[in-house]
Amino acid sequence: MITTTTPTIEGRRIAEYKGIVFGEVIAGVDFIKDFAASLTNFFGGRSGSYEGELIQAREEALREMESRARQMGANAVVGVDIDYEVLGQGGNMLMVTASGTAVIVE
Repeated sequence: MITTTTPTIEGRRIAEYKGIVFGEVIAGVDFIKDFAASLTNFFGGRSGSYEGELIQAREEALREMESRARQMGANAVVGVDIDYEVLGQGGNMLMVTASGTAVIVE
C-alpha cells in the first residue's frame, strides 16, 4: 500500500478514486505517564512517555486507514492528513485521526 501526503504519486497514474478513508485511534494516558511527563515539564527536556504514545497512536491510525482502503479495493492512499486532539476530562485522552483518498494506481 502506497501512502503519501501528496495528491499524486510520481510516475504512477491514478486510474480510479475509491473514496475518502479514515483511521481513528483514541488512546488513554495513564497516571504513571502523566507523572513522568510532569517531571519532564518541571525539569525540562522531552517527554519520552508521551512521545511513545503519540507515535504508537499515529502508526495505528495509519494502519487502520490503509486497512479500510484495502477493503475498498484500493492500492494507495493519497492526500493523507493526520490530526491530533486531546479529549476527556483533564485532557487524559489522545485522539489521532488519519484521513486520505483511497485510489487505484497503475
